[in-house]
Order: sequence, then C-alpha cells, then structure tokens
Amino acid sequence: CAFKSPIIWKQELCLSQEAELLVLKQEADNFMVTRSNNVENSLTSESHCNTDAAEKPYVCNTCGKIFSYSAALTVHMKTHRGEMPYACEICGKGFYETFLLKYHERIHTGEKPYDCEICGKSFSRSRSLLHHMRTHSGEKRYSCETCGKSFRLSSNLLCHRRTHTGEKRYSCEMCGKSFRQRGHLLCHMRTHTGEKRYSCTACGKTFKKNCEMKRHYRIHTGEKPYICSTCGKRFSEVSSFKYHKRIHTGEKPYSCEMCGKSFRSTDNLLVHMRTHTGEKPYSCQTCGKNFSRSGHLLGHMRTHTGEKRYSCEACGKRFSQSCNLLRHMRTHTGEKPSANNIYKVKVNGC
Repeated sequence: CAFKSPIIWKQELCLSQEAELLVLKQEADNFMVTRSNNVENSLTSESHCNTDAAEKPYVCNTCGKIFSYSAALTVHMKTHRGEMPYACEICGKGFYETFLLKYHERIHTGEKPYDCEICGKSFSRSRSLLHHMRTHSGEKRYSCETCGKSFRLSSNLLCHRRTHTGEKRYSCEMCGKSFRQRGHLLCHMRTHTGEKRYSCTACGKTFKKNCEMKRHYRIHTGEKPYICSTCGKRFSEVSSFKYHKRIHTGEKPYSCEMCGKSFRSTDNLLVHMRTHTGEKPYSCQTCGKNFSRSGHLLGHMRTHTGEKRYSCEACGKRFSQSCNLLRHMRTHTGEKPSANNIYKVKVNGC
C-alpha cells in the first residue's frame, strides 16, 4: 500500500514487511510536523473517528497484547525474543527498532519537536501531540459498550473494560499481586527492586514513576495545566482537578455498600468505611490512643505538645483544635449551635 496520508495509512495498511512499516512510521511523523497547523481538524475528521479500538484482530500469544496490523505484531514479537540490536550511546539501553531509539534519545537531549499551537506545550512524539490535542477539542472517540463512559485513548478504554470484567492479566512473580495494565506491573516491580529511574532535573530527587516526577516538577515551575471551566480555578494535578469539578456537578460516584452513602472521592469513602468497621489505623506514639483519621491524630498530638494554632480574632485566646475555637466564638456572638456547626465539630473530632 502506497503512503497517502496518516488517515489512509491507518485504514488501508496491509504491509507485512517490517522495514516498510518503519518507513511508513517515519513518513507519518514527518507528515504530522508539516501539518501541525491542521492537527485539530484532523482529529474531528470523519475517517479519523471511524477507527475503533476494538478493531485489532492480531493478538500476541505470549502477553495477549492486540494490534491492528500484522506487521505491528511482527515488530512487537521482538520484545519477547529479546532482540535489542540498537543501543543508546549515553545510557546503554537497548531497543528493537531504530525509531524507538530515536524517541528514547530525546529523553537525554530534551528535544520536543512537536508543538501545540493552542497552548504551546511541546512533545517528543507526534502521537503524543495528537493525544494532547484532544484535551483542547474535548474529543473522546472511544466509548465503553457496558457503561457508556468515553475516553480519548483506545488504550484507556481497553484498560477500563477490565474494571467490568475484573480481569487482571499481569501478575507479579515476587508477591503474586495482579494488575490490569502491564505498565502498572512494571511500576510495581520497582517496589521490590527499589529502582527509581526518573530524576528531577531541577533538584535531583528520584522517582519510581515518570508521572510522579512530572507532578513533582510542577513544584519548581508552578505550572497548573488543569483549569476549571466553571470557576477558573487551576490545578497542578488531574486528580485534584477531577475532584474539584464534582463540587460544581454534585457528582458523588463512590457509594458505601453498607449504608448507601455517596462520596466524591475514594479517599472519603475509605475514611467513612471505618465508621462501620471500627478501624482506627492512626496511633499516638505518646499515649497509644488510636484514631480513624490522620487529621484527628494531628489534633490530638497538640494536647501533648501544647501547641495552640487556632486563635480567636475577638480576644486573642488560643486553642489546640479548631472545634474548640468554634465553641469559644459563640461566647462572643451568642450564636446557638446549628446543625452545620455540630457537623464541623464532629469532623474535627471533638
């Protein structure tokens, strides 16, 4: 099949020779650079949207990974045979194809030739730029047949499907723990080896995961790439951004199986479950008293240290816990305890 465009390449690719596949990948990369000003339009084209994540008939018998084209499967099989003929001159890491070595070398050089024309963010791969553009267009072309949830990436949909099936095909040989994604298994293995391969260029701190390093790096840059379209508040982490949006929508997707109460985050649900189980995992090292929340333990520790961080603006009297300050403020205002104030007192553990 002759190369026409990335769209036709994806629809009509019938190559079986590995070398031809690599030529096409390189041509597609070059093509996307020259068309960077049309990336957003290409995302919403009819042909582009017709590609479905489920149309991947070629399956690796070794690991179960699936591919749209036989040539891609042929290239992938090299990872299982251990063929790594192309080595990085800087760190010595081996790769089974030259284009993978080229991508890897950009980690050392910092080269990011693909720029987003909307926000200016740069990427080392054209595919990463395409994925990023969907954050601006809002396009989520891959939908779950079970629950209807949509995703920007086909890989995210494939992983999501396993939340319905319960499938965890990747298992740790050391502890037996199973994972839905191979990448999660690789990251987990570092808890056994202690390897921290990702290093912050600003302060030298090392991390097990690349995503952890990227989140940390925003401490130095002050970058907050996630913006709430309702109130304009910005966030440095996507998890905080998603939690914040639920304040506006009122969404509480996590429900307690015992009483049905719903929560905005899994952390809140986890804390709530302790009201049913009686679990108190936070223990005071001074007196041995146990607490269900870390915040309650911190408040309790002030009874030992004598710290009084909450101050009354009316008279200056200080308190070790915010709930005690709330009660004291009523001596100035004459306010009677309301349901809301009672709730605050309970939350603060008093």
